[in-house]
Amino acid sequence: MNKQAIVLTTDWGYMAAVWSDSGLWELAWPQKEKDAALAALDTADAVETEPDALAGQLERELNMYFRGYHTDFGMRIDWSGYTWFQRQVLQHTASIPYGKLETYGQVAVAVGSPKAPRAVGQSLHINRTPLVVPCHRVIGAGGKLTGFGGGLDMKQALLLLEQA
Repeated sequence: MNKQAIVLTTDWGYMAAVWSDSGLWELAWPQKEKDAALAALDTADAVETEPDALAGQLERELNMYFRGYHTDFGMRIDWSGYTWFQRQVLQHTASIPYGKLETYGQVAVAVGSPKAPRAVGQSLHINRTPLVVPCHRVIGAGGKLTGFGGGLDMKQALLLLEQA
């Protein structure tokens, strides 16, 4: 599978994005330096390329998001590599509206596995495309901020940004 890496410049730092032939494969958290953004990628076989129209669209959408504007990301996502359950969780999470929250238990019920909130958390932990698939909008029971790949400070900042 052909994968292309592109570094985006956002208001919160440099972010590396990887596209496959099927859509957005990975998006790394903001970094202070361009090289750090590329190093933050998990996709070892991606080749860095020049920005194209998709990269420009994602960069604009990310900057609008980071400036506090309601943003619905228009990126097609490559869901390959996930199990059926993980894909159900991530696709549901992608549908959680800007500024809204759901608990891990609510997501588990929504995907037809009401006894699997822990498995929901594990599925969100491997989300390759944070922000586009807004796993920060999923919280623990009682409103508790729990595990987050970008760190709990980042999760809190994103929720504050959305005024959730």
